[in-house]
Amino acid sequence: QPQSHAPQLRDFLLVYNRMTELCFRHCVCNLNYRLLTTREESCLDACAGRLVRANHRLMGSYVGLMPAIIQRRSTYYEDSTA
Repeated sequence: QPQSHAPQLRDFLLVYNRMTELCFRHCVCNLNYRLLTTREESCLDACAGRLVRANHRLMGSYVGLMPAIIQRRSTYYEDSTA
């Protein structure tokens, strides 16, 4: 049973790691300090927020399109086996 969640966890971690990398490269300019500056912190919050909202929109579209995709595939396989 734990194996069934492995691909979803892997996909989530890939998206999370990519988001972290993109926002870090975009927002963090100075590596001389241990803590983030206020500007860097604000930039990271905004960057992560944009990417999360974009991901939610994409997932919403995907969920909305899935019934039509499944129906098309089902029709295709029915036609090809007939």
